[in-house]
Amino acid sequence: MEPWSMNGPNRVLQGDNLPILRGLPTAAFAVVYLDPPFNTGRARRAERVRGTRVTGPLAPDSGDRLGFRGQGYRVTREMTHAYDDRFVDYWDFLEPRIEEAWRLLALDGLLYVHLDYREVHYAKVLLDALFGPECFINELIWAYDYGARTKRKWPTKHDNILVYAKHPDWYTFNADAVDREPYMAPGLVTPEKAALGKLPTDVWWHTIVSPTGKERTGYPTQKPVGIMRRIIQASSRTGDWVLDPFAGSGTTGAAAAELDRRFVLIDDNPAATEVMRERLGTDGVQYA
Repeated sequence: MEPWSMNGPNRVLQGDNLPILRGLPTAAFAVVYLDPPFNTGRARRAERVRGTRVTGPLAPDSGDRLGFRGQGYRVTREMTHAYDDRFVDYWDFLEPRIEEAWRLLALDGLLYVHLDYREVHYAKVLLDALFGPECFINELIWAYDYGARTKRKWPTKHDNILVYAKHPDWYTFNADAVDREPYMAPGLVTPEKAALGKLPTDVWWHTIVSPTGKERTGYPTQKPVGIMRRIIQASSRTGDWVLDPFAGSGTTGAAAAELDRRFVLIDDNPAATEVMRERLGTDGVQYA
């Protein structure tokens, strides 16, 4: 990788993001957006368990195991299911990347961590420990209404985005730059306010990328440009650098370019790099 330059081109980098992140300069990015895979991709047999905290030495043969942040638990198995997540491995994977995100954020920067309901509560504890609970700014709920539905529970139709500041008093938040949205009850406000629209709250109603829409790249985890546009509008200024270590289809880069921000995108999947090359082009973008 060529030496970093704040005046250099936008970058799309292929490879394991951890060593790449460690080679980037401290405090260079106004926004770091983490959209990690929602599981490790390795199936296992997971127990529905009843856990009792263990204060003494663990006895693995009796069902003891380490839990989050090294706490020991004695496990009673009730039944087993096929399941994709491995929480211990998952957080061993994610924690050093979050530590790098903290280092890479500018003093007025914001971290956005995009997860689903299965991991977000673990992430909140981890982020509070790494950033400090006073640096927690928001939990955003991105709600959508598309896809399969279950009749055995309330259908899950949202993602969670945790927002943390590098410094709790200095972070950038420019509400006036954000695209406004219609009032749900425009008759309850003045015509002038109804015409202007309102600032979004911490619940964002936004459709997923349409399977037949022009925005669609075919990449399976593609996020809508509208979600990233809102994040970048609020939390950066023209010319600022934005970082996405799990870039996938390159939505962060597309939104950043549209808003005249600079970007570094990283993904270890060669297919993602090819999608980004087609989507973002090569004018002003360096691929490595």
